[in-house]
Amino acid sequence: MFDKLFAAQQKAEEIKKRLDTISVFGEVENGAIKVTATANKAITAITIDEDFLKTVDKEELEELLLTAVNKTLATAEEVSATEMQSATKDMLGGLGGMFGQ
Repeated sequence: MFDKLFAAQQKAEEIKKRLDTISVFGEVENGAIKVTATANKAITAITIDEDFLKTVDKEELEELLLTAVNKTLATAEEVSATEMQSATKDMLGGLGGMFGQ
């Protein structure tokens, strides 16, 4: 029983490490602002087109940055949930033997 629980814990750690290697992206204004993050929801880069930056005011820029970041984090959440769901399904299948199933 403990072997299976330990294996499940190891699998969860593997998933977390894999999520750190998956990049997700969000952008606004046809790519004028791009945000990159890991599937573990860590922002790794924000780029703003130089020409776009010259034409936008501070409040608009802040609003667009929030939108781009939130899009990126939503995508990261979807990827993370999909990975965890798949792993949970695998783990529960393996744990079924503990309960006589």
